[in-house]
Amino acid sequence: MKEKKWLLLILKTIFFPIIRFIWVGKVSGLDNIPLEGSAIIVSNHESYFDFLCFLAINKRWVYYLTKKEHFENIIWGPFMRYTGQIEVDRQSSDKTTVYDEAFQVLREGKLLGLFPEGTRSPNGKLQKAYAGVAKIALLAKVPVIPVAMIGTFEILSKFQYVPRFRRCRIKIGKSVSLEKYYGQEISDELAQQITDKIMKTIGELKKERYPC
Repeated sequence: MKEKKWLLLILKTIFFPIIRFIWVGKVSGLDNIPLEGSAIIVSNHESYFDFLCFLAINKRWVYYLTKKEHFENIIWGPFMRYTGQIEVDRQSSDKTTVYDEAFQVLREGKLLGLFPEGTRSPNGKLQKAYAGVAKIALLAKVPVIPVAMIGTFEILSKFQYVPRFRRCRIKIGKSVSLEKYYGQEISDELAQQITDKIMKTIGELKKERYPC
């Protein structure tokens, strides 16, 4: 489903300024996000506030791969559908539709958002990431922008239901070049190697060791 322009306008003019005022602290590297053209935003995943806070500070809209359960939720469901997010059934081995929608976003010159860890961290620390991000990046041949979310775990952890009044930091790194891998056979081993490379960059931004 395509996003509803009226909802994006409401979010950008009313909801996101509130998010920024209450929950977003220092932001660095925002100029590393291209003003136009496709790119993949790759971030660690501490909290549901990760994507909310990033959307709140970025001028361009981001289309995230989002688990199916959010689309079935009475609160999150309408938000996900009407803002154009991409539904992922984590129990299904067939990800053809997911990949098709992700590549469509990139073909249209938009920003695709991925959380390679696959789920929220149980302790706020970096978790081992899955290799899907590298496969998409290599096939699409678009820039990969690493983003470190710092402190969103303290706002709303995996085990909380009510957000706390804490402020997060967002560090956006320079794009990770994958050009030397273009044209190579995308084996599972290569994809994992590249994903780990991207996650190590996020770890450097976060000043935390990535457990590869």
